Amino acid sequence: MGAKKQFSEKVVTHSFRDLKKIMKSKRPETFSLKVPAKTIKPPDDEELFLITMKEVQEIGEFREIPLYHKTAVPPVKKKHPDNEVLKALDDTVRGRKPLHLPDTQEYVEWIDQAHGRNILKKLHEGKYSVQDCLDLHGVIVEEAEKEVDVFIRNSVKKGHRCVKIIHGRGLCSPQGPVLKDIVVKWLSMRYRKYIRAFVTARQCDGGLGAVYVLFK
Repeated sequence: MGAKKQFSEKVVTHSFRDLKKIMKSKRPETFSLKVPAKTIKPPDDEELFLITMKEVQEIGEFREIPLYHKTAVPPVKKKHPDNEVLKALDDTVRGRKPLHLPDTQEYVEWIDQAHGRNILKKLHEGKYSVQDCLDLHGVIVEEAEKEVDVFIRNSVKKGHRCVKIIHGRGLCSPQGPVLKDIVVKWLSMRYRKYIRAFVTARQCDGGLGAVYVLFK
């Protein structure tokens, strides 16, 4: 029991006994705090521009450059095609411009293939004298068929070269231009052996409601 007590007294240590001497022997900078380096702010756009242009030299000749102003050209206004059509239609309705019948959907023409198309232009322009005329206004199809047949045959017998048939436009008919269509059909099929050409008449001769017939 006495031996154990003696041993415990020997192992007692004084850990902090020499701490004061150690602290005195150390240099002060050993315990100094490190100050972080100062953050460098990157240059902005203006500073970068000045740095870049630092070595640039000014050219005296370019200090004053004359400025030539271009003459302003007014924009070209594009004409809408519908405006031209409407103007032409208005001029026609008001009588300032004659109606060009070949441009209309009601215009009709036919020619024997053995003859040149220049005959149609001359016929429509009234270059051939009209020697006789048949007016079918107020006539039904059955009656018109008989009258046209007699008129064509008599014209051939008399040796007429050019005649006129007034068939009307059928604007007041619910069925449209029935008589006009049937007359055109007769001339181009039934009586074609006698006919060289036929075409819509001039405006002064009935226009779209009549045809000139030119015999062979």
